[in-house]
Amino acid sequence: MTSGTHGATLNEITIRTELKPGDIGTLIYWHGALYADEYHYGVDFEHYVAKGLVEFLDQYDSRTNRVWVCEHNEKMVGFLLLMHRGEAAQLRYFYILREYRGIGLGKHLMDLFMEFLNQCGYQSCYLWTTHELYAAVALYKRHGFVLTQEKPSTDFGKALTEQKYELRLA
Repeated sequence: MTSGTHGATLNEITIRTELKPGDIGTLIYWHGALYADEYHYGVDFEHYVAKGLVEFLDQYDSRTNRVWVCEHNEKMVGFLLLMHRGEAAQLRYFYILREYRGIGLGKHLMDLFMEFLNQCGYQSCYLWTTHELYAAVALYKRHGFVLTQEKPSTDFGKALTEQKYELRLA
C-alpha cells in the first residue's frame, strides 16, 4: 500500500464513528488554520464551520447522522460527517491532513459514507464546496455527484465560487 509523508499506510489508520472530547475543537481549528494556510480563507470560514458543527450536535441522532474520525497513533488525521437533512443527507467537513493524503484514505471514507447513506435509505445527498478543491471534486464525481449550482462568494474572506454537488439515489 502507498504511504504518505508520515510513513503510514491505509491499514494503519483507525476509523471510529463516535465523537470524543476535542474532536469538534480540532475540526474547527483545522478549518480555520489549515484552510487559511492552504487556500487563504479568512476567519469567516472558521465561524461558518463552527456554526455548522453546533447545528450538527444539536440535532445529532446516530440512526441518521454519522461521523468518521480517522486516527493514526491516537492522533486525529481525517474527518468526514453525514448530516441528516430530511429525505436528503449532507456531506460536510471532509478533511484529511496533508501528510495523510494520497494513501487511499479519502476514497475509503467516501466508500464508508456511501454505505451508510444507502443503509439509511436517503433519497439524495448534497454537499457544498468551492471551485479550488480539485481533488475533492474529482472524488465526489467518481461517486456520482454532479454539479447543480454555482454562486460567486466572498463569505470566506476572499473571492471564490461556491459549488453545490448532488447525488440522486434509486
